[in-house]
Amino acid sequence: MPTCLVFIATSVDGFIARPDGGLDWLKRVERDGEDYGFQKFFDSIDTIVIGRGTYDVTRAFETWPYLGKRCVVMTHRPTTPRVNEEFFAGTPAELLSTLEGRVYVDGGNVISQFLATGLIEQMTISQIPIVLGEGLPLFKAPGEHPLTLVESRAFPSGLVQTTWRLTART
Repeated sequence: MPTCLVFIATSVDGFIARPDGGLDWLKRVERDGEDYGFQKFFDSIDTIVIGRGTYDVTRAFETWPYLGKRCVVMTHRPTTPRVNEEFFAGTPAELLSTLEGRVYVDGGNVISQFLATGLIEQMTISQIPIVLGEGLPLFKAPGEHPLTLVESRAFPSGLVQTTWRLTART
């Protein structure tokens, strides 16, 4: 079974984007030469799984952010691929049966689907020092999901990054 990992940024109040999908607020922590460990994480993964909402946002970027990696878009509305992305309309478990290695799970809806079915093993969440007040929440998965802290780091920009391992439910 592949290892499913999350690496994502949120506002302090838990939003991953503005209500319109805007990500401009992430710029407040941009620093030359600082990627908060993302490149090391990205280099360690084999496949990226994203939802259609995340796909639509990243598809509009000038440079495709997932170059060199297998990218699977979970959607019931496939479209023409931009680079070499694949489209998948099944469940997270069905998708994982076709994957190997380390899988980067990204996008609020997809993360919630994987979390709800107990498929996420570890999450790195970078909190940006801003309260948005409204937006697209990271967590929509029902039920409790116990966590064990792996690491916590504070950066000069004010970003606080925590890495959590999901703990088996008792």
